[in-house]
Amino acid sequence: MQKSNRCRKPWLLLVLVLLFLLTACGKKQGDGKTKIVLTTGFSENEVFKIGSSSCDRSEVMVYLTNMQNQYEAVYGDQIWSRSIDGETLEDKVKNVVLARLAQIKTMNLLAESRQVTLSEEEEAAVLSAAETYFSSLNDTEVEKLGLTEKKTQDMYREYALANKIYDLIIQDTNPEISDDEARTVTLEQIMIKTYSQDGDGNRTPYTDASKALAKQRAENILRKLQSGEDFDTLAQTYNEESSITVSFGKGEKPKALEDAAFDLGNGEISSLIETDDGYYILKCISTLDREQTDANKQKIMEKRKEEAFSQIYDEFLQTQIRNLNEKLWKNISFIHDEAVTTKTFFDVYNEKLGSL
Repeated sequence: MQKSNRCRKPWLLLVLVLLFLLTACGKKQGDGKTKIVLTTGFSENEVFKIGSSSCDRSEVMVYLTNMQNQYEAVYGDQIWSRSIDGETLEDKVKNVVLARLAQIKTMNLLAESRQVTLSEEEEAAVLSAAETYFSSLNDTEVEKLGLTEKKTQDMYREYALANKIYDLIIQDTNPEISDDEARTVTLEQIMIKTYSQDGDGNRTPYTDASKALAKQRAENILRKLQSGEDFDTLAQTYNEESSITVSFGKGEKPKALEDAAFDLGNGEISSLIETDDGYYILKCISTLDREQTDANKQKIMEKRKEEAFSQIYDEFLQTQIRNLNEKLWKNISFIHDEAVTTKTFFDVYNEKLGSL
């Protein structure tokens, strides 16, 4: 296995697509009709099936509990009282876990179809990871997770194989990325908002009257700049964004903002720019940030590789019947027990298999 971003890849591809497909009841056939798949035939602890593969409750609980405890270690257990867009944060984490496991199962089926297996070295690392993680659990954790060392081995094995098939598929994808395509500019900005935001991050657009006042403020600032006042001083006074200096590449900002930014020369100041978030005035610091541009080239290359994989993955996924045990899924929730603190499942993977 190659080393490049190993622990990240199974998570990145098609998460939202998988969430939709798992809750759907069938798959598209060649004639355009939908084949209905009833949510029956599950064993007691079976959460979902994809093709000939399935996922049981213990696998979900390992991922869910490790993520829960990682979040709580940073933000505290009060974080779960929050909701976003009417959905609890716990439900959001559950859905991420469902998507991650579904993707890993599908990638293992893809590996099987291509006769890809782990090497002896990789298999030995899987066994070592499983022993390390399972031995770290106390009796309460083993019971609550419903885990065995054999199941732990299977989980690490599938995780490793998902990474391996990804690497094998993208290994010949090395696109040429030009400076112009990856160019990153550095600017200073003054932004006047046209929305308000509550404590949960939900935005409310200004009324027409309030928006007109915001535009008037921005126009007054622009006139000050045009009369020779210092940009930095005005930015410190009036800017309503979180930062004054920003760097970004193409496709990362609203089109009006991007077009204005990439049209500026060093030291030039833009006219007033209107976006959905507010009014901007920009000053160009650098038309080509070499360090950021090189980093952006790498980011674009990774995106191209993910797109190349996604094309193959999508085609394969459409050949597999997906089926979710909705009754069991709804009854799965976080473990709230002081004795259950495990959060090293992914760290152990990185330690034992991340460099192979």
